[in-house]
Amino acid sequence: MLKQVFVIISVLGFFACQPSPKAQTNKLEEKTQEESTTGSASDNNKTATKKIVFFGDSLTAAYGLSEEEGFPSLIQEKLKSEGYEHYEVISAGVSGETTSDGNNRISWTLKQPIDIFILELGANDAFRGTDPNITEKNLQAIIDKVKTKYPACKIILAGMLAPPNLGSAYTSKFKRIYPQLAKKNNLALIPFILDGVAGDKSLNLPDGIHPTAEGYKIVAENVWKVLREVL
Repeated sequence: MLKQVFVIISVLGFFACQPSPKAQTNKLEEKTQEESTTGSASDNNKTATKKIVFFGDSLTAAYGLSEEEGFPSLIQEKLKSEGYEHYEVISAGVSGETTSDGNNRISWTLKQPIDIFILELGANDAFRGTDPNITEKNLQAIIDKVKTKYPACKIILAGMLAPPNLGSAYTSKFKRIYPQLAKKNNLALIPFILDGVAGDKSLNLPDGIHPTAEGYKIVAENVWKVLREVL
């Protein structure tokens, strides 16, 4: 248990300290140059393809690995193998991003039609000791903007944990953010996206923080268990 707690603390710290390398930022940028709409992807008469956007930090950006080894790419492979070829996965992960950063860039991200939106943010807030009320407010703002732009879009919220060194009151309050938001907004919830990976040395890179390619396979399964229910 102590080993897992230590790794969770390290994960949160490392996320906050990382820059936002251009190579791992938003592939969405390339696509928004080509298409813009105010409807959902499924309403676009030019294509039957539906868009799934993963919006997050270094976890989504597959920090330290190739894009193909990250869980968004693994989900794309899973979709194809399960007969969902009409879904296209777009990784919109930026290393080091907080919920405030995400709230600032979400409007730009929404220039492209989205059918399913996976929101994976909050780790960097926790490391910095951000007031959980602020984190919750930022996440709610992102959710509201997605719903306003694309009312038919399905949203999945990925949960995160706060480091225990901030005290039990803080960690408990932070942990409640995700189920509370999921219930309030009727969203699908991934309780803890790193479940089964955090604390396992063999599933993390030499930095002891980010998942290895094998670790990302588990992360992808954590995501898939929830995603498949909303397809």
